Amino acid sequence: MKERYYVGAYWGPRQETALECARRAELFFLMLARCDPTFAQWYRAGRGAPRDLPGHPMPQEVKELEALFLQGRIRTSSSRKVIEELGFSQIMWNAKKAATDIHLSCGAYSPWGGPNVCLLYPTTEEPIRKRLLRAPVLAQVLTSMVTAWDPDFAMATSSEMVNLVEKRKWEVRMGWLTYLSRRRGTLPPLPEPVRIEPVGELGWLLILSPELMTASNPEHVAFTAHVRELLDRAGLIELPAPATP
Repeated sequence: MKERYYVGAYWGPRQETALECARRAELFFLMLARCDPTFAQWYRAGRGAPRDLPGHPMPQEVKELEALFLQGRIRTSSSRKVIEELGFSQIMWNAKKAATDIHLSCGAYSPWGGPNVCLLYPTTEEPIRKRLLRAPVLAQVLTSMVTAWDPDFAMATSSEMVNLVEKRKWEVRMGWLTYLSRRRGTLPPLPEPVRIEPVGELGWLLILSPELMTASNPEHVAFTAHVRELLDRAGLIELPAPATP
């Protein structure tokens, strides 16, 4: 069975307007389009979408993106009142079948709500999947996310690998590729073949191997767990639990 790989960026409460989120999204999609040809056009749900397309084409301009985020505000189930502190949410995809999906939640600042996230789930369709699951491509995708959203941490890995190496409910998730913001602290020395690349002045991208790392390979699991332990000893892994309402 194929492992489910994904790229995820996570950050804590950050109050931002729909316009501020739209500016970040514009930069994100601009950079993402350079990573692979399949990332050039995105679609969203909604009534009246053209039947020959996967959905409504996603807007590219800031003002249109701002309006889209305002449509994606979280509301109460009964009165449909906007819950301002939960920010904005949108889901989009790039094809009708076997699509790459993006889930965005941003602008949330509730101390007890979930994190702000940008998640990308690559297609299961070959040969596109194989092309995307390469370290240089995923490094570009992560750099796009980090540059646009300035998360606390981000990674590219499989859900199966996370399940094997994660030890706490609230912690930085380690993966094949892992990004750590400078806000997290200082990196300790790490063993070969880990490659450390700066992402501007924001933080560091750790590439644990130039080859695809899988949860089905015990050596890959052991090495990922070892690097996680070194980072944990340096105080970079544990995250504070959300406040209790």
